[in-house]
Amino acid sequence: MTVRSMTGFAQVRGRVSEELGFALSLKSVNHRFLDLHLRMPPDTDELEMKLRRRLKERLVRGHVDLTLALEYSGAKGVGIDDSLVIGYVEAFRRLAREAGLSAEPDLNAILGLPGALKSEGNSDLGAQLDPSVSAKLDEAIDKLSAMQAEEGRSIAQELGDRLQRLQQAARELEGFRETVVGVLLEKVRTRMQELLGAQADPDRILQEAALLAERSDIQEELVRLRTHIEHFAGLLRTGGEIGKKLDFLLQEMNREANTLVAKTGGVAGEGMRITELGLAMKSEIEKLREQVQNLE
Repeated sequence: MTVRSMTGFAQVRGRVSEELGFALSLKSVNHRFLDLHLRMPPDTDELEMKLRRRLKERLVRGHVDLTLALEYSGAKGVGIDDSLVIGYVEAFRRLAREAGLSAEPDLNAILGLPGALKSEGNSDLGAQLDPSVSAKLDEAIDKLSAMQAEEGRSIAQELGDRLQRLQQAARELEGFRETVVGVLLEKVRTRMQELLGAQADPDRILQEAALLAERSDIQEELVRLRTHIEHFAGLLRTGGEIGKKLDFLLQEMNREANTLVAKTGGVAGEGMRITELGLAMKSEIEKLREQVQNLE
């Protein structure tokens, strides 16, 4: 299956009659759920509901804007609601006077406001548009899906490259494991000597030993990180609706990376390189998350 982005754009055109045509546009960006926004001509409520149902059947996630713009040939078939337009103009001028501004309204902008234009000789514009627009909607969705698939392939390639860099950093960090363990065990011994020398309470000694021992090994975090990376790569190969799964895995990876950085802090010798690797891993994970947000 294809890895698909939620970002895309498509536009199709059609005609209802010699006088009336339309442009149907779809624009999609990333969103946690399917968030539909339809901009329709007036008196097309039933058609809007029909288009909305079809979008829900075909699309999975994303903030999707559908715009249906009517295109009239000449003046025939289109009328102007004179009283409404005059009302818009008067309201504009009144507000301008009250604000102390010297400005005149843009008539082109006013004609684009709801209700300014109307279809003449047709009291049910939605019924007139329905057959042609509904037939074109699937074509628009197909074009949108094709662009999303192309964008998804590009994102998947970048994710794969960054995942390899993350794996490389994890492998190099694993090579420092014995050094980290040795340094931390030395800290345990030093701390124990301090406590014994001070004749500390035995329970306190056991608590300190247990705490430092827990911090003395990074193997568990490395194993979990490696497992998450392998799972991530497998999902990329499988494709489909994987965005939320990948985002969850990256949250887990980030948690392991934070723990690794915390456990290896203060290690002498190779400490600087260990810190660099930990920060590089966190940077790659963050960049992976930025890209994953765009996937279905």
